[in-house]
Amino acid sequence: AVASMADQAWSYMTIPAISSKLREIQQEKETLLKEISTLEANIRSLQFELEGFDTNANDEQADQNAKHRFNGMRKFNENAKKGIAALQEHGLIENTPLSVAKFLYETERLSKMQIGEYLGENDPFNLEVLRLFAQQHSFAGLTFDDALRRYLWSFRLPGEAQKIDRMMDQFATRYCDCNPGIFSSKDSCYVLAFSIIMLNTSLHNPSVKNKPTLESFISMNRGLDNGSNFSPDLLTSLFESIRKTPFKLPEDETGEALTFINPERNGWLVKQGGGHKTWHRRWFTLCNNCLYYFAQDSDTRPKGHIPLENLEVRTLPQTGKFMFEIYYEGGDDADKIKAAKFKDGKMTQGRHSSYRIQADNQAELDEWVKCIRAAMTKNPFYQLYCKRKELVNASSSC
Repeated sequence: AVASMADQAWSYMTIPAISSKLREIQQEKETLLKEISTLEANIRSLQFELEGFDTNANDEQADQNAKHRFNGMRKFNENAKKGIAALQEHGLIENTPLSVAKFLYETERLSKMQIGEYLGENDPFNLEVLRLFAQQHSFAGLTFDDALRRYLWSFRLPGEAQKIDRMMDQFATRYCDCNPGIFSSKDSCYVLAFSIIMLNTSLHNPSVKNKPTLESFISMNRGLDNGSNFSPDLLTSLFESIRKTPFKLPEDETGEALTFINPERNGWLVKQGGGHKTWHRRWFTLCNNCLYYFAQDSDTRPKGHIPLENLEVRTLPQTGKFMFEIYYEGGDDADKIKAAKFKDGKMTQGRHSSYRIQADNQAELDEWVKCIRAAMTKNPFYQLYCKRKELVNASSSC
């Protein structure tokens, strides 16, 4: 009866009223998600505190160790190196790569981002921790994409290409050790891992308009198994798995929150509007080959984003201001910049021939243009994929 009354109420509403109601529901949903996130953070904090007191009160040493462990873990989630040092100081972790690797792999409620930062350091001790951390994973009998999902869920992958390279190299080594005979070489495993990460981005990133097909995915990976082709059944199953279930990163259950972690640059700029040509001060974040802009620096959802692929950037000294322009190099075709913006909770496609943006001073202008220009040509996953692909092709031709 209640459901019937609700259906009846909806049936009498006009289209604008329904749209307004849906926007209200969307706003309520976003508010609830923020509250849930805050509650989860509070719960984690309480769990840490409970661990500190979950000991025998008569055992003074055990009580002290629990408190030191609690404080060390809390420090780790702020700064991995300081947390590890604090735990080693009190004898809770040995000063050996194996002890640290086991701690990172086995301990719950550690920041996955801090784990990733620690594992990515190019220090001999950290490199050995990374190798031993990868060895803690058991990939025997797992499908390739399931193994990669587990590995990427155990830490937050950093943004720097060299760190990614080292981490994925250890994944390929461990997977081949656990599943001998599936790949002709570790390099083949490495290349395919990057290939499905790029596939995941292409299939599920709204900025990518031309989605790959199964045929293009198979063609992309032709001849990469030491000169031979990967099994069509393997590639088909991987494609369908990624298409149906995208990768989710740790601490990012919604798939949105950590898109803007480790930006290449961020800061306040003034952007010219597309319709009325008015100027608005926005918080800009450059990452993942996209330029995102927000109303406030504390916002988690952007007002819009500009995919930088196939675009150019130039300064506009003739304006007499610290201004630059992002434009399509083929000409003033308004359909060429496939930007998007969020309005009333919905994403709509913008159609700009160019974007004019102003910095506060010459130094800011120069740095933004340099970083944007680099982002227009840089894709760390694709670069690493191509580099290892060349090695595979070279070894197979010998």
